Amino acid sequence: MTLSKHDLYELCVQSPKDLVPLIRAIHGEDPRVLGEDFAGTSALSHLWVQRDDCSAIAVDLENEALSFRDDHPRVAKHQCDVREISTPIDVLFVGNFSIGYLHTRAELVEYLSHARKRLEGSGGVFICDTYGGESAYTLGGVHRAHPMPGGKLCRYTWEQHQADPTTGMVTNLIHFRIERAGVIEEELFDAFIYEWRLWSIPELRDAMSDAGFSQTDVYAKLADAVDDEGNAYITPVVNAEDDLEDSFIVLVAGRV
Repeated sequence: MTLSKHDLYELCVQSPKDLVPLIRAIHGEDPRVLGEDFAGTSALSHLWVQRDDCSAIAVDLENEALSFRDDHPRVAKHQCDVREISTPIDVLFVGNFSIGYLHTRAELVEYLSHARKRLEGSGGVFICDTYGGESAYTLGGVHRAHPMPGGKLCRYTWEQHQADPTTGMVTNLIHFRIERAGVIEEELFDAFIYEWRLWSIPELRDAMSDAGFSQTDVYAKLADAVDDEGNAYITPVVNAEDDLEDSFIVLVAGRV
């Protein structure tokens, strides 16, 4: 059976099983209602509601991505602009660098203000990810291999295709190649194309403050934050020299 680009994306890119405990740990209490903006296939939302007392609201512009998996009674899906949904939530997550879809600071602050209002009743937390460091504007590709059923291998490539440090605008591509015993069976070039504004950590924190969040924190070393039992242990960055690598991915959180 031929896998779609969304199947391959979930295989190679996403790790919602690690994100769920991370989000709960950053929130610090017991959030029940998750908002997943720029949700794509809503993989995170569907894992979130495996706990019976939890629900999720997934929002994305693309129907193809949102309809990728079957509906769940506790996952509400909305195909629209993320600024059109006002349903209250406990925690709001924007992953896969999707905050970069907001290209101007005015758009960013407007969206963050809208997000804060959705979180007000619960005193909740907004969380998004970004990347940075010495390779942030370096062109080229990163390659990884992921085993697949039937003895196949998916070779995943993340390509930084264009990057302008004077504007913060980047174009990133994802490619997939399916192999069996060294023979290429299928290639998906430009399976995903992203044109983002790469927001830096201080830019995101300043925008969160302007949007009314009372506190902002940065979380790094994400790969080491969840143990084999699915428990998350993570604290905010205090000393960047100790906590940030030369090239990094971080979560930036704003608290109501």
